[in-house]
Amino acid sequence: MLDGGDRRQESAAPRRRPARPPAGPARAPSPAGRPPDIVALPDAGPEGQKAAPAPLSALTHRHLLGIQGLTAEEITLILDTARAFAEVSKRAIKKVPTLRGKTVVNFFMEPSTRTRSSFEIAEKRLSADTLNFSPSASSVVKGESLLDTARNLEAMAPDMIVIRHKASGAPHFLARHCRSNIINAGDGSHEHPTQGLLDAFTIRERKGRLAGLRVAIIGDLTHSRVLRSNLFLLKTMGG
Repeated sequence: MLDGGDRRQESAAPRRRPARPPAGPARAPSPAGRPPDIVALPDAGPEGQKAAPAPLSALTHRHLLGIQGLTAEEITLILDTARAFAEVSKRAIKKVPTLRGKTVVNFFMEPSTRTRSSFEIAEKRLSADTLNFSPSASSVVKGESLLDTARNLEAMAPDMIVIRHKASGAPHFLARHCRSNIINAGDGSHEHPTQGLLDAFTIRERKGRLAGLRVAIIGDLTHSRVLRSNLFLLKTMGG
């Protein structure tokens, strides 16, 4: 049994602090939760294996001239974005401010019902200001060229021009001469990229994927611009 002096000496002895762990990667959190001052490091995976690339967040092209040239990541980004906006059509108020302040010209040099009305309603639901160009009520009937017409439209400073034309390559021609973003709504027998994207969206919604699918296309295959866009898209996506 210790006397009072011994107890005072014992209490006066310095206490040793626990040794600090060596510096290094943060340890995994305990089951009770992760301490606020510890940040877990990402799993590096097997030696030599690279981390998966981050999902694409923006297209690498200013224009949408065709499916040919788009990567699988860009197509996936478009389809994922379309799925997010599909919910807008089910709302009581079918309008979002995504394109507020943007001006879109619908430059249709061929008759169209579904494509033109689809673009118009999409632009309105995204809050864009739209201008519908009709060749029968323009100087085109007097012989104005495509370039002259495009330059007249450019003077109004539109942000986007949606073009449908009977001549293959017309959207590419505008893309070389206009500052606006060009969207191909069908050019001759070349491509119809927006219809191809819509077909892919429908297939993916029903089947859950595009890769590995065998798709039969029936119709006027020789002159079909939709067929070409579908072929490019399905091949790129592994179908």
